[in-house]
Amino acid sequence: MNLEEFRKRAHEAVDWVAAYYENLEKKPVKSQSKPNDIYNQIPDRAPKSPEPFDALMNDLNNIIMPGITHWQHPHFHAYFPANASFPSIIAEILTAGMGAQCMVWETSPAAAELEERMMEWLKNLMKLPTTWSGVIHDTASTATLTAILSAREQITQFAINNHGFEHQKLRVYCSTETHSSIEKGAKIAGIGKENVVKIPVDEQMAMNPKLLDLAIESDLKNGFIPCCVIAAIGTTSTVAIDPTDEIGLICQRHNVWLHVDAAYAGSAMILPEMDYLRKGLEYADSFVFNPHKWLFTNFDLSAYFVKDKNALIDTFEILPEYLKTKTRGLVNDYRDWGIQLGRRFRALKLWFVMRSFGVENMQKTLRNHIDWAKWFEKQIADHPDLEILVPRSLNVLVFRVDNHKSSQEELNQMNENLLQSINNTGKAFITHTKVNGKYGLRVVLGQTYLKERHVQELWDLLQNHVDIKN
Repeated sequence: MNLEEFRKRAHEAVDWVAAYYENLEKKPVKSQSKPNDIYNQIPDRAPKSPEPFDALMNDLNNIIMPGITHWQHPHFHAYFPANASFPSIIAEILTAGMGAQCMVWETSPAAAELEERMMEWLKNLMKLPTTWSGVIHDTASTATLTAILSAREQITQFAINNHGFEHQKLRVYCSTETHSSIEKGAKIAGIGKENVVKIPVDEQMAMNPKLLDLAIESDLKNGFIPCCVIAAIGTTSTVAIDPTDEIGLICQRHNVWLHVDAAYAGSAMILPEMDYLRKGLEYADSFVFNPHKWLFTNFDLSAYFVKDKNALIDTFEILPEYLKTKTRGLVNDYRDWGIQLGRRFRALKLWFVMRSFGVENMQKTLRNHIDWAKWFEKQIADHPDLEILVPRSLNVLVFRVDNHKSSQEELNQMNENLLQSINNTGKAFITHTKVNGKYGLRVVLGQTYLKERHVQELWDLLQNHVDIKN
């Protein structure tokens, strides 16, 4: 492909994207494909000679698109959103065109300095501690692993980095509701899955700090080394808020690294009225949230902040001859701030989003999502055959059908069938969780281009299917 054909085909690709969004609501939200439907349509070997671009686009439309679940559909209410927006898409195109590898300042000064400034913008907007330093990672899973590794080195005075594991018996603590990436991080860090201590939760599904304190005290008596506590501002299943202030005091008393995972809910900190989410953050050693979830920025972009950037850099820094530069120590070389050496120019899309939306419109959109979730919660509460399983947290609802006559097992099956029947319509996509053994439907009202009418449509769809089940 030469430059002129690239110009022509790239314009066609942008037109394709625009048409995709224009017609998105006509598509089934969740892919209707069966296992191997796509695989079996793709040849088992690459072509020997070039194929025309029209053939590629034809196969994209006819083979690939039927196997795509449409995460940007306004009726995508599953998991957590991976929100895109038009300014972010444009920035992604420009980033791909530049093809910059932004591992150190020298390789693209603008990438490093824009990233530094964007982290400052977020810190200011969210009223995070002014002494924190920020860096962009790909996902919160990577950021959490980064925190666990930093905590490991801090508590062992960098002995494991230098000498490997000897006889250290490190412990990581989190609630029973916290994300699976913590166990994965502990496995990768060499701490081990068995040394992840799951702390029970209260009725709000938040970590019980008294039981955390008891667990740490017990481990100290039994020769273990408390290494890291992960508190969640918004757990995965129910968006429960752990009491960071109480947890922070415990960590301070025991000299344990506190990492705060606010992957989804952290975006709400751009709202001044959400001050309660910031309670206790002054105790945190590290903090992460994902603008790619609820802040209109294409996946992947995770914002990671640390209290002591030197503890972070000392954990990951390594300096082969070919990476030595004259500017070292004068600028941020972000390849020392995490696991990856190679780094994408992610800051550009965050810059485009924040400037294109403006703070007021970002705040307005999040407030709309929360207000519509309040309305949806009231409809559920007023319905005779629906039960809220945990109080609404921000814009996430967990509830179930309860006909007041079936057993728990029968209700679980009934709700699972209800979820499948809703998703099979193609009109919406929701997922489930379990709360104290109860199978619940889980709805997130947070897609970038969600409108009030979509919330009403979802409620109508739910009502109709509840009536059918009963």
